[in-house]
Order: sequence, then structure tokens, then C-alpha cells
Amino acid sequence: MSNKYDAVVVGSGPNGLAAAITLARVRYSVLVLEANSTIGGGARSAELTLPGFVHDVCSAIHPLAAGSPFFKSLPLERFGLHWIQPEIPLAHPFDDGTAACLYRDVDFTADSLGQDKRNYCKLMKPLVRDWEKLSAEFLQPMLHLPRHPIALAKFGMRVLCPTTLLANLFFKSNPARALFAGVAAHSFLPLESPLSSAFGFVLGSAGHAVGWPIPSRGSQTISNALAAYLQELGGEIETNCKIDNLEQLAEARAVLFDTSVWNFVQIAGKQLPDPYRRRLQKFRHAPGIFKIDYALSAAIPWRSDKCRRAGTIHLGGTLEEIAAAERDIAHGKLPERPFVLVAQQSLFDQTRGPHGQHTLWAYAHVPFDCNVDVSEKIEAQIERFAPGFRDCILVRHKTGTTELEKSNPNLAGGDISGGAANLWQLIARPVFSQTPYRTPLRGVYLCSSSTPPGGGVHGMCGYHAARAALRDIFAKR
Repeated sequence: MSNKYDAVVVGSGPNGLAAAITLARVRYSVLVLEANSTIGGGARSAELTLPGFVHDVCSAIHPLAAGSPFFKSLPLERFGLHWIQPEIPLAHPFDDGTAACLYRDVDFTADSLGQDKRNYCKLMKPLVRDWEKLSAEFLQPMLHLPRHPIALAKFGMRVLCPTTLLANLFFKSNPARALFAGVAAHSFLPLESPLSSAFGFVLGSAGHAVGWPIPSRGSQTISNALAAYLQELGGEIETNCKIDNLEQLAEARAVLFDTSVWNFVQIAGKQLPDPYRRRLQKFRHAPGIFKIDYALSAAIPWRSDKCRRAGTIHLGGTLEEIAAAERDIAHGKLPERPFVLVAQQSLFDQTRGPHGQHTLWAYAHVPFDCNVDVSEKIEAQIERFAPGFRDCILVRHKTGTTELEKSNPNLAGGDISGGAANLWQLIARPVFSQTPYRTPLRGVYLCSSSTPPGGGVHGMCGYHAARAALRDIFAKR
């Protein structure tokens, strides 16, 4: 790598590609380096089970990608990215065969929740109405001057409330409480934690505003579209190029790392000042996941018909059950009945499997770096709401925390979030600064999900990091 570039980006996940595109759009030369043989980081797809069955390696359902202000500014449809909106974005089944659902229409969702109709509208309608303003606010560092302070203030009044408290205050029925709790559990936080409800509000309102869509032909198409646009702009990508130290990098005015803070510390080594290095090393991990990809002979026989029309299913029962499971995880214990997230892409995308057969994507939260096989617990939860599910299984592909880290070093210990999303680590992610992407090394930046706004496929970490580099290094505003 002897050529000189304006910028080098380490890592080709959505954030790394977003950073590269942001720089290439203003005509700077950019090189992206990827350690794996395929680009995409957490947004990849592969035939993990049998030929013809296309599985999403990590991310699968993409409300934040569809709602990302940066992605919306790119011509990704021209490069093959097409969103599929399931009839029902999210279903949450119960033991009696019923299910609570999040529909695209907020009023229809509220109507389906009966006695909680009024309060659901009271909570969600203002957020859905202000989605464009709010998404621009919360998809950036928390320490910023708001452009829409009134909309943000309305949002901020309730997000600090723990999910368990908010759900019990606002909702009278178990279905409404459980539906909100399942969405909030995407935070990986105990539901008694402050800020856990923020995830319920953000992802719930996103479901109404932009849906919980599936990318046609797999999550890899998101990365491929980003890469194709970057290359049209003149950017270069090299795969099978693992970076272990800064000396390996091509000469460049700016270097942006789409790596976790812990990987960055290993790469930068003693070149980092001791106080900064210690701060990064103290950055806390989120819990991990245990994931299973299935090749199925038939669609899942859900007891509830609504689940047969939904792209995403939350399996956890009542609010109390979900809260207990997430509390166990936070204390390093495996719950008997874990909270399980399921995506059934092949019901809506025929490219995912052979005719008449299906794929299933499922994972459960587990303690960080837990190496216990929890496939029996996951399947028991699916079977609980879909008796006969096991009879449909052709092949399983299990991915524990160790395998996740081997496939992508950013997922150390099974942490798919780039670090815990508790209140302090959202304010100081990974350090307390108005420009947390900037490191003490001149021209070196972090742009991964270890920086604001955190985990998810949205590209905003890379976008904001590249903008910081443009201001600092290239004197561009």
C-alpha cells in the first residue's frame, strides 16, 4: 500500500463505507481495507445451511437503515437496494394463541390494543409525526446543539424512564405492555434501567414512520450498494487485508477505524496516550447473542395467524417474563426462557430459499462471552408459540459468541452493539466529548458503533466521523 490517499478507512461495515462515501463525495481519494474476503461487516449474507438458502450473517431487519438521514441521501436503489415491507412489521405472540402487533398505521395499532388505544396514540403519534426531525437528532452525539429543540424535548421527557415503570404507568393491558417491552429489549439493557424505554420509542416509532423492512436478496445488498456507489465516486476497496498496527497503513491525511474501541487499542498500541487508552479499555461491553440460522421444509406453524404475516417476531411472553430474562443476562446468568428475536425473511422474499422452503433467523440474548449452547432454549421458545416447529427443521447453523468474534472481530464476546448502550455510554461514547470520533492521534478517527449514535445499520457513525475529519484535516465545513 505505497500509494498516497487522502483517507484510509479500516473496515467495510456500513459505518466504514458511509465514512468513505462522505469523503469521496467531496472528491477526496479514499481506500477501504477489509480483513475478511467479503465486505459488509454486520451487513452480510451467505449460504450458511444448504445451497439455495440465503441467510443474513448478522443484521436482518432494518428500521434504522430505512430511516437513516444519510442513507436517504444516497442513490442506493440504483445499485440494487430494494426494501420489502412485510404486511405486519412486528408480532408478539402469547400463550393463548393471540398476538399483539405493531402495524405501519399507528391508529390501527392503537385500535388493536383496545383499552390502551388512547395512551398508545399519546405516546407514539407525536414521535411518528416528528420522525424526520427526531431521527436527525438522536442519530448523532448526545452532546450537540439541537436543531429541533421542541421536538427533542417532547421525546426526552419520557426516554429516561425505565421500561418497566413506563409500561406499567401508561398501559393497562398485558399485550400493550409486552409489545413495548419487546421493542425496548433491543437495548440489551435490564428493563429497569434508565433509558431502556428510549429504544422502545425509537424503534417503535420507526416501525410506524418507515417500517421494519427487509432488504431484497439479503443484508449483503445494503453493503454491496454502498460499495458500488463508493467505487462510482472513485473510492477503492481491498479485501483480505487485516490491519494489526498503524505502520501497515498507506500514507494518508486521515485514517478512520470502523473497528470496536478494543480492536482499535490493539492496533494503535502504545502510540495512544495512556489516559485515553485506559478510558477505551474501561468501555463496557453489551451482552452477547447466540444465533441460529435454519433451513426449513415449510413455513413456521405459528399458533397465531398474525405471526404468519409478520417479518419480525418477539418471543418472550409477558413484560414480567422479558424483564426477568434481561435481568438474568445483566447478572451473568442464562434465563430458562430467554427473550428470542426471530426474522422470517423468506415469507416475503422468494430469493431467500428454494420454492416452498424457508429460512429462519433467530437469536437470544446471552451474557457477554458466554460459550453455552442455548439452542434448546431458543427452540423451546419457538415451539411454545408454534407447536410442530421442530418438524420443519432441515438444517441448523449455530453461531455462538466465539464464532461471532471469529467471523468479525468487532463482535467480541458476541457483543453486536459496539459496547453497552447505558446512559453514560451514550453520553460518553467512547469518551465524553462533543467530537467523540476524534482520537488524540492527529488525523486518526473512530467511526464504528462504539461511537454515536451506536449500534444498528444506519451509517451515521461513519458519516459523523468523516465530517469531523473534513473539518479538522481538510478544512471543509
